[in-house]
Amino acid sequence: MAELEKLCDRADKLLDRLENFLPVTPPEPDWSAGIAFRWRRRQNCGFIQPVTHPHRITLKDLRGVDAQKALVDQNTRQFVQGFSANNVLLTGARGTGKSSLIKALLNQYAGDGLRLIEVEKYHLVDLHDIVELIVQRPERFIVFCDDLSFERDEPGYKALKVVLDGSVATVPDNVLIYATSNRRHMVPEYMRDNLDTRHIGEEVHPSETIEEKISLSERFGVWVSFYPFDQEQYLEIVRCWLADFGFMDMNPEIRRAALQWALGRGSRSGRVAWQFARDYAGRQQSSNRSGI
Repeated sequence: MAELEKLCDRADKLLDRLENFLPVTPPEPDWSAGIAFRWRRRQNCGFIQPVTHPHRITLKDLRGVDAQKALVDQNTRQFVQGFSANNVLLTGARGTGKSSLIKALLNQYAGDGLRLIEVEKYHLVDLHDIVELIVQRPERFIVFCDDLSFERDEPGYKALKVVLDGSVATVPDNVLIYATSNRRHMVPEYMRDNLDTRHIGEEVHPSETIEEKISLSERFGVWVSFYPFDQEQYLEIVRCWLADFGFMDMNPEIRRAALQWALGRGSRSGRVAWQFARDYAGRQQSSNRSGI
């Protein structure tokens, strides 16, 4: 009897291990649960999961990027209205509003049927599976890839290239890809890449390495560049965020504190301005409550 119990115990452990390799039926997406979703993987199975608390930022909250807002807003409006539109690549300085702009556009057009699915870089190999799940849906979907940076031989790099333009199967009309990156071409660029560039007469022929590196970004129809803010732009964003927290007076003391905050972080960005306003408002409210 003891031997039989030991054998059954070993069989149970073996079955537990085998379950990790068996195909799992993914749960059906609950499209009524929200406007934003994430692609998740569990036990070698991918599924779309609702985001219960999406970021509620609006277009009016974004300052200092009016030209960029207008360009991406126009493209998104065309898409939501059922007209032709392009995949979008937003690149440039950190903290200047690239990701926030995409979230704000989702909130702007969610009532018109726009939905967003966020996909991590390591799950880009599943893009075809994601598209298959939404191709028949009536909503319009932005597949959002944030802060992309690749080595050239990464699987996600090649998968994204194929989905953008290169597969025998075309991307459906209800899907666009919006991506952000701090790098224009999303891959490292080295001085040695230029050594094989050829000059024939007055013509410049880039090396095959350079051609390969720009081949991904070139497949996005709209490029939008974001630049670091100067001091006055930074302070204007601070003023707007402070007003949002209920502090309408931008006095010299607050101005000085905001500049010191930016100096300590080595950046004058919209993100840094928001962090300062949040910190200042919290400290003032805490002091008032404590009677200090």
